[in-house]
Amino acid sequence: MSQETQVTFLTQDAHDRLAAELNELSTVGRTEIAKRIEAAREEGDLKENGGYHAAKDEQGKIEARIVQLTHLLRSASVGAAPESHGVVEPGTVITATIAGDESTFLIGNREIAGNSDLSVYSEQSPLGSAILGLKVGESTSYTTPNGKEIAVTVTKVETYLGQ
Repeated sequence: MSQETQVTFLTQDAHDRLAAELNELSTVGRTEIAKRIEAAREEGDLKENGGYHAAKDEQGKIEARIVQLTHLLRSASVGAAPESHGVVEPGTVITATIAGDESTFLIGNREIAGNSDLSVYSEQSPLGSAILGLKVGESTSYTTPNGKEIAVTVTKVETYLGQ
Protein backbone atom coordinates (compact mmCIF):
# COMPACT_ATOMS: atom_id res chain seq x y z
CA MET A 1 0.00 0.00 0.00
CA SER A 2 1.57 3.30 -1.03
CA GLN A 3 1.27 6.36 1.10
CA GLU A 4 0.49 9.61 -0.70
CA THR A 5 3.06 12.32 -0.07
CA GLN A 6 1.53 15.35 1.61
CA VAL A 7 2.88 18.68 0.36
CA THR A 8 3.36 21.14 3.20
CA PHE A 9 3.61 24.90 2.82
CA LEU A 10 6.58 26.48 4.62
CA THR A 11 7.73 30.07 4.66
CA GLN A 12 11.35 30.61 3.62
CA ASP A 13 12.20 31.52 7.23
CA ALA A 14 10.65 28.28 8.54
CA HIS A 15 12.43 26.24 5.86
CA ASP A 16 15.80 27.82 6.66
CA ARG A 17 15.29 27.33 10.41
CA LEU A 18 14.32 23.67 9.96
CA ALA A 19 17.17 23.00 7.51
CA ALA A 20 19.64 24.45 10.05
CA GLU A 21 18.13 22.26 12.79
CA LEU A 22 18.42 19.19 10.54
CA ASN A 23 22.05 20.00 9.75
CA GLU A 24 22.84 20.51 13.45
CA LEU A 25 21.18 17.24 14.48
CA SER A 26 22.73 15.27 11.61
CA THR A 27 26.25 16.40 12.41
CA VAL A 28 26.96 17.77 15.89
CA GLY A 29 23.93 16.13 17.50
CA ARG A 30 24.80 12.64 16.26
CA THR A 31 28.46 13.03 17.17
CA GLU A 32 27.74 14.27 20.70
CA ILE A 33 25.20 11.54 21.46
CA ALA A 34 27.56 8.86 20.13
CA LYS A 35 30.27 10.15 22.51
CA ARG A 36 27.82 10.09 25.45
CA ILE A 37 26.76 6.54 24.62
CA GLU A 38 30.39 5.39 24.37
CA ALA A 39 31.31 7.08 27.66
CA ALA A 40 28.32 5.48 29.40
CA ARG A 41 29.11 2.09 27.84
CA GLU A 42 32.60 2.24 29.36
CA GLU A 43 31.06 2.51 32.83
CA GLY A 44 30.26 -1.21 32.79
CA ASP A 45 27.09 -3.26 33.15
CA LEU A 46 24.59 -1.86 30.64
CA LYS A 47 21.53 -3.37 32.35
CA GLU A 48 21.81 -1.01 35.31
CA ASN A 49 23.50 1.91 33.56
CA GLY A 50 21.03 4.82 33.69
CA GLY A 51 23.32 7.15 31.75
CA TYR A 52 23.59 4.66 28.90
CA HIS A 53 19.82 4.15 28.69
CA ALA A 54 19.16 7.91 28.85
CA ALA A 55 21.68 8.53 26.06
CA LYS A 56 20.16 5.75 23.90
CA ASP A 57 16.70 7.24 24.49
CA GLU A 58 17.94 10.67 23.43
CA GLN A 59 19.60 9.12 20.38
CA GLY A 60 16.22 7.66 19.38
CA LYS A 61 14.57 11.07 19.74
CA ILE A 62 17.29 12.74 17.64
CA GLU A 63 16.97 10.12 14.90
CA ALA A 64 13.16 10.45 14.89
CA ARG A 65 13.43 14.24 14.56
CA ILE A 66 15.96 13.84 11.71
CA VAL A 67 13.52 11.57 9.85
CA GLN A 68 10.63 13.99 10.51
CA LEU A 69 12.60 17.03 9.31
CA THR A 70 13.98 15.22 6.25
CA HIS A 71 10.48 14.19 5.16
CA LEU A 72 9.02 17.63 5.86
CA LEU A 73 11.73 19.50 3.96
CA ARG A 74 11.56 17.10 0.99
CA SER A 75 7.80 17.53 0.66
CA ALA A 76 7.66 21.26 1.38
CA SER A 77 6.43 23.96 -0.91
CA VAL A 78 8.54 26.95 0.11
CA GLY A 79 7.62 30.56 -0.43
CA ALA A 80 6.21 33.68 1.07
CA ALA A 81 3.07 33.33 3.12
CA PRO A 82 0.09 33.88 0.86
CA GLU A 83 -1.27 37.39 0.85
CA SER A 84 -4.71 37.37 2.41
CA HIS A 85 -7.65 37.90 0.09
CA GLY A 86 -10.24 37.10 2.72
CA VAL A 87 -10.17 33.37 1.91
CA VAL A 88 -8.91 30.67 4.30
CA GLU A 89 -5.84 28.96 2.83
CA PRO A 90 -2.66 27.34 4.18
CA GLY A 91 -0.33 29.93 5.65
CA THR A 92 -3.02 32.44 6.65
CA VAL A 93 -3.97 33.60 10.13
CA ILE A 94 -7.63 33.07 10.88
CA THR A 95 -9.88 34.66 13.47
CA ALA A 96 -13.06 32.65 13.88
CA THR A 97 -15.92 32.16 16.27
CA ILE A 98 -15.80 28.51 17.27
CA ALA A 99 -18.67 27.20 19.38
CA GLY A 100 -19.35 30.79 20.47
CA ASP A 101 -15.75 31.67 21.43
CA GLU A 102 -13.39 33.81 19.35
CA SER A 103 -10.08 32.18 18.45
CA THR A 104 -7.09 33.25 16.33
CA PHE A 105 -4.83 30.63 14.77
CA LEU A 106 -2.65 29.77 11.79
CA ILE A 107 -3.67 27.20 9.17
CA GLY A 108 -0.73 25.04 8.12
CA ASN A 109 2.14 23.08 9.62
CA ARG A 110 3.03 23.96 13.21
CA GLU A 111 6.66 24.32 12.16
CA ILE A 112 5.75 27.55 10.34
CA ALA A 113 4.92 29.30 13.60
CA GLY A 114 8.25 28.36 15.22
CA ASN A 115 8.38 29.67 18.77
CA SER A 116 5.38 31.99 18.50
CA ASP A 117 2.38 31.58 20.81
CA LEU A 118 0.03 31.32 17.84
CA SER A 119 -2.06 28.14 17.79
CA VAL A 120 -1.75 26.13 14.58
CA TYR A 121 -4.22 23.77 12.92
CA SER A 122 -3.19 21.65 9.96
CA GLU A 123 -5.19 21.67 6.77
CA GLN A 124 -6.01 18.00 7.47
CA SER A 125 -7.42 18.62 10.96
CA PRO A 126 -11.21 18.55 11.34
CA LEU A 127 -11.28 22.35 11.83
CA GLY A 128 -8.72 23.08 9.11
CA SER A 129 -10.38 20.94 6.45
CA ALA A 130 -13.82 22.38 7.32
CA ILE A 131 -12.82 26.02 6.85
CA LEU A 132 -10.35 25.82 3.92
CA GLY A 133 -11.74 27.94 1.11
CA LEU A 134 -14.25 29.80 3.28
CA LYS A 135 -14.48 33.58 3.00
CA VAL A 136 -14.81 36.10 5.81
CA GLY A 137 -18.37 35.95 7.15
CA GLU A 138 -19.03 32.38 6.02
CA SER A 139 -20.01 29.66 8.46
CA THR A 140 -19.80 25.89 8.57
CA SER A 141 -19.49 23.14 11.14
CA TYR A 142 -17.11 20.28 11.69
CA THR A 143 -17.19 17.05 13.62
CA THR A 144 -14.63 16.53 16.37
CA PRO A 145 -12.95 13.13 16.82
CA ASN A 146 -15.41 12.37 19.66
CA GLY A 147 -18.36 12.98 17.30
CA LYS A 148 -19.44 16.42 18.56
CA GLU A 149 -20.62 18.89 15.92
CA ILE A 150 -19.01 22.35 16.33
CA ALA A 151 -20.17 25.53 14.59
CA VAL A 152 -17.52 27.89 13.21
CA THR A 153 -17.74 31.31 11.53
CA VAL A 154 -14.71 32.92 9.88
CA THR A 155 -14.50 36.56 11.02
CA LYS A 156 -11.06 37.58 9.73
CA VAL A 157 -8.33 36.21 7.42
CA GLU A 158 -4.90 37.83 7.57
CA THR A 159 -1.53 37.40 5.92
CA TYR A 160 0.89 35.56 8.22
CA LEU A 161 3.74 37.97 8.91
CA GLY A 162 5.96 35.60 10.84
CA GLN A 163 6.94 35.53 14.46
